Amino acid sequence: MPYDKVKPVFDKSKLPSRHVSVGPERAPHRSYYYAMGMTPEEIAQPFIGVATCWNEAAPCNIALSRQAQAVKLGVKAMGGTPREFCTITVTDGIAMGHQGMKSSLVSRDVIADSVELTMRGHCYDAMVGIAGCDKSLPGMMMSMIRLNVPSIFIYGGSILPGRFKGKDVTVQDVFEAVGQHSAGNMSDEELHALECVACPSAGSCGGQFTANTMACVSEAIGLALPGSSGAPAPYESRDALCELSGQAVMQALAMGIRPRDVVTRKSLENAATLVASSGGSTNAGLHLPAMAAEAGIEFDLHDVAEIFKKTPYIADLKPGGKYVAKDLYEIGGVQVILKALLEGGFLHGDCMTVNGKTMAENLENIRFPQDQDIVRPTSNPITKTGGVVGLRGNLAPEGAIVKVAGMTTLKFSGPALVFDSEEEAFEAVDKRTYKEGCVFVIRYEGPKGGPGMREMLATTAALYGQGVGDKVALITDGRFSGATRGFCIGHVGPEAAVGGPIGLLKNGDIITIDASEGTIEVDLTDEELAARRKEWKPRETDYQSGALWKYAQTVGSAEKGALTHPGAKAEKHVYADI
Repeated sequence: MPYDKVKPVFDKSKLPSRHVSVGPERAPHRSYYYAMGMTPEEIAQPFIGVATCWNEAAPCNIALSRQAQAVKLGVKAMGGTPREFCTITVTDGIAMGHQGMKSSLVSRDVIADSVELTMRGHCYDAMVGIAGCDKSLPGMMMSMIRLNVPSIFIYGGSILPGRFKGKDVTVQDVFEAVGQHSAGNMSDEELHALECVACPSAGSCGGQFTANTMACVSEAIGLALPGSSGAPAPYESRDALCELSGQAVMQALAMGIRPRDVVTRKSLENAATLVASSGGSTNAGLHLPAMAAEAGIEFDLHDVAEIFKKTPYIADLKPGGKYVAKDLYEIGGVQVILKALLEGGFLHGDCMTVNGKTMAENLENIRFPQDQDIVRPTSNPITKTGGVVGLRGNLAPEGAIVKVAGMTTLKFSGPALVFDSEEEAFEAVDKRTYKEGCVFVIRYEGPKGGPGMREMLATTAALYGQGVGDKVALITDGRFSGATRGFCIGHVGPEAAVGGPIGLLKNGDIITIDASEGTIEVDLTDEELAARRKEWKPRETDYQSGALWKYAQTVGSAEKGALTHPGAKAEKHVYADI
């Protein structure tokens, strides 16, 4: 519902936009605003950046332009002047399984950088960020925290589930169907029929994959309005939520609530708790440290893993579970999970959120729904430990991460089958030139070594489609899609490109993974590893110019969030205070 408060009164002499709109020396600047039809009254108001990732690349993004118009109505209603702009996205579902995926993680930082540059260049006073696809959500939130102007995040919404043979389906089913097809268990006609119905609307992938995971994070961390992430993209209720977000950012500007007031150590812990409890994407282990760095907070993969270790898994969502985002929305959305966690003592209720209330205050009137099995109380979890687990050992001294939601076996040991790219591994799967019981090793796919740290959904889904998802394991210094399931370990660090142990493996080395104990080991002595390291030589990638080359020069380890700059700990000024 709309804010019923009187429009706030703002002193523009204290806002960044004074640099482009106040005083006789800014007459040339104002002439540009008049050229766009703005009035003196609009020029005198705060300038609010309305950033979207609208494009025609994928269904995740096509509703964002419409939603931006609703945000602008909300901003105007509360005495602000909205200025809409777009940034890029790289959509993982389309980039998946080929060289295009190298662009995906890079896009997160390009999004954050481009929003920062637009806001800085035009001296906007606050912002609303609307995002749909995987990397655009953390990228948009990173820019908010970096700039530290009053900001509201709003998710573009999930896709509706498709129907195939009487069951709800998502794009995950299509990826796995490729494996069924290669195994001879699905005809060309059936595959085509599935691909035609799996994605029936605008919106982001419908399971608890990366987009929905980070949408849930936006509420759990406090950067989005309570209840704003749940409604599917096609629902017109999203427009009302967008309008409300536009109103809310003006209230945040009036109250002086900034992202770094919201993003604290405690709120990051809340976000990690939400991820674990919902069986969310392992990519959260990469994005939460990156968001933390923008606030100057040390919060790495191991900190995330510690939260995962002690959090019960309570939301039965795909890919490990049965339900999709629309199902969660229909019982009350993310707030239902947060309420269960708060009542179970797993959430910091005193964290400030963007509406000026604490997490506990926002959840005060939420009632946990009965007669449903989508979300359980923490007293009766699906499993007692989180749906995502951190690992460490001599194969991953800097750590690794695995989604265990829906898995029945948490230990695996077998001989390594080593590949130096995803393409090589996928070919082996497609041609079935592997043996059950092996551990696929896909290396040189890390942040530097890729470059770009590709996701491996095409390969992992094909294995599941062939019916061997629980009969093999896979480790990589790259990443996995939020739609990946099975014994798939990502973010192995140090990566192969910098001489990490994963780069020293040979076919037949025995690898043992124990997700219950949080360990990942190779049966080699320290002496043998040291001897192999002396023989190891760095590999040169094919990307020796352009954006991917630039990324490889600056990107750090996955352990710290694959950062491309020092973060707030090194900054000398905050944009919001210029």
